[in-house]
This record gives sequence, C-alpha cells and structure tokens, in this order.
Amino acid sequence: MAKKKAAGKTRQQKRTAGKRLGTKASNGQKVTSGSIIVRQRGSEFHAGEGTKLGRDFTLFATVDGVVKYGKKLGKKTISVVSI
Repeated sequence: MAKKKAAGKTRQQKRTAGKRLGTKASNGQKVTSGSIIVRQRGSEFHAGEGTKLGRDFTLFATVDGVVKYGKKLGKKTISVVSI
C-alpha cells in the first residue's frame, strides 16, 4: 500500500481559453441581418422580434435594424426593430 496519495493530477491542469461569451451589440446599435447579438450558455436572454436563437443559445438578427433590450413576462428579451 502506498504511503503517499498520488499527487500532481489536479495540479497539472492547463488553463482553457475563454469562450468569448457575452453581448456583442448594445442597446440602440445598428445591426445587419445575420449579426450575432449575444453569445451565451443557456437562455439568459430570449429572442424577441427580429431575432432567432441558435442551437448553442446564440441570439442573432434576422433583419437589418436597431437592437432593443426589454422585458416580457419577467424574461429579458432582445429584439431588432427595422428602421
């Protein structure tokens, strides 16, 4: 039986690179169709009018316009209003 526990396994872990999540377009900013507005894990923000939700929970614009942040039924939503 070993006198010491195995050491180094948890100490030798590499730091993984950041995933560059977060908001990419702020309120009132002009965006084009297909532009990414938010990259997120889970649905912290929900898709409003003029936006769609990607399979990795990315919100992107479906129309050209201006980004509007708001709330609907207690959920944070992001919409793109065409100008």
